[in-house]
Amino acid sequence: MANYSSNTLVFQVITLVCLLFPAANCVQFTYPAVFNFGDSNSDTGELVAALGDILDSPNGQNYFKAPSGRFSDGRLILDFLMDAMDLPFLNAYLDSIGIPSFRKGCNFAAAGSTIQPASAQAVSPFSFGVQVAQFVRFKARVLELQAKGKRLDKYLPAQDYFQKGLYMFDIGQNDLAGAFYSKTYDQVLASIPTILIEFETGIKTLYDQGARYFWIHNTGPLGCLAQNVAKFGTDPASLDEQGCVSKHNQAAKVFNLQLHALSKKLQGQYTDSNFTYVDIYTIKYNLISNYSKLGFEQPIMACCGVGGPPLNYDSRIACGKTKEINGATVTAKACNDSSEYINWDGIHYSEAANQYVSSQILTGKYSDPPFSDKMPFLLNLKF
Repeated sequence: MANYSSNTLVFQVITLVCLLFPAANCVQFTYPAVFNFGDSNSDTGELVAALGDILDSPNGQNYFKAPSGRFSDGRLILDFLMDAMDLPFLNAYLDSIGIPSFRKGCNFAAAGSTIQPASAQAVSPFSFGVQVAQFVRFKARVLELQAKGKRLDKYLPAQDYFQKGLYMFDIGQNDLAGAFYSKTYDQVLASIPTILIEFETGIKTLYDQGARYFWIHNTGPLGCLAQNVAKFGTDPASLDEQGCVSKHNQAAKVFNLQLHALSKKLQGQYTDSNFTYVDIYTIKYNLISNYSKLGFEQPIMACCGVGGPPLNYDSRIACGKTKEINGATVTAKACNDSSEYINWDGIHYSEAANQYVSSQILTGKYSDPPFSDKMPFLLNLKF
């Protein structure tokens, strides 16, 4: 698959936005910092640092050339958006090695995280409420250190960054995906309002802490992940025309409708703030539906896994791991060219897919409100 250069992409995005929205300020629009909350879709090393887990090669094989704490072969959507805003990649809150700088923001997202409080069996203890509490402590500690002098200023966000910064959210997928293991479809749908009450509570806490710019990703088509197709898609009647599990995707759509309504409610409630809702579901489902036209070879099958077609996925063995299965030693290895695959490891997207999704986000047409003179996501030319 041909990859765009970041320079070309940025130029095309600015040109497109300026043509579509001539009222927009097409000179410059930047946030001084980004504070991100989420799960593995935007985890840049939190879970690995927190639990001492090892993400083995070939994770990170593209761009980083080594495992980077990201559940992908390379960059995530968050990384591409940070690059588009001319900001450095975000350091994970708990990653303390190498004198990490938090000057331009901090990433609290952790793989496996849910909006609802974590159960004892959860992959991640860092549910949304915990991530918000971590932010509250982070802010308090920053202000405390700054009051003692300027020695650490180059590592810490300026005080006004907490109000001027962008607060990004991509979480909720694990609440839905996990629920299907123990609940019926109707029970999963019935749990959505409770999930979103928890999300609203976290947003209100952040608002009280000074947050004013909110950027909310909805959840993607989880029925198209090889992990869910392997577990819940054994009956062909349960699949849609793209080979995705219908009920998982339908639950995601219901969740997204209610999340969108909540976003509009919060915008009405907090009139001094900006809430932007981003339709990730539509972008990702369009990608899967039109994969061949967009230069991909495989829409659902994992690049890094075991078992071969049609899914190349086995829940017992993660990408890069070696295990004994049925008396044979098996290693989950990467395919020859991950840019031909939308899915990296059966659960997470490849860098090539993440780059495509990011390019679509940056057109502004999948956002509510669309990018305008009030809230443009406009970028600096990088030549």
